[in-house]
Amino acid sequence: MIEFFQHLDRWLLVAANSRHTARLDAWMVFFSERLVWFPAYFVLVVVLCYLYGRRATLLLPLLGLSVLLADVISSRLFKPYFARLRPCHDADLSATLNLVNGCGGQFGFLSSHAANAFALAVFLGILLPRRYRTAKVLLFIWAALVSYSRIYLGAHYPSDVLAGMLLGSLMAWLCALAFRHLARRWWPLLGAEA
Repeated sequence: MIEFFQHLDRWLLVAANSRHTARLDAWMVFFSERLVWFPAYFVLVVVLCYLYGRRATLLLPLLGLSVLLADVISSRLFKPYFARLRPCHDADLSATLNLVNGCGGQFGFLSSHAANAFALAVFLGILLPRRYRTAKVLLFIWAALVSYSRIYLGAHYPSDVLAGMLLGSLMAWLCALAFRHLARRWWPLLGAEA
């Protein structure tokens, strides 16, 4: 059974990676670059400060904590512990991959990009009021594109990305629970939603 899933993982990776064009390569590199998103993160912080007012003093640190936990657990705990080579470092596989953005670190289980992106998207997906449904959908589309870009670029197997998505979602859920609990306690008249 394990061999079947390993074969499926490799097959899905090669299928995603082999569907490349110059334009799609550029888009996937764009979605994978962390620094590209800093202006969007700045705008997001400003919007959250506006929406949540003084509760943003709790919301923003917990949002940051969810992303930080996802990043630290994936990078410092999972990757060294499991020591699973990235596809681009696998000698049998790397020669067949389209590596337009280099390779990255040696180990890939689990994807920090996916963990971080889903920590942010799930945290805000839980806490943003229902009237911001479009913003929530856009956040999940962005997180999915960031995650998919890692497979497309040959940096991670699909299982690495899926595990990262799950870790980030769990960290976000825990931090969102903490926000709701603390917001009710500190600002009982305002509640947890904007």
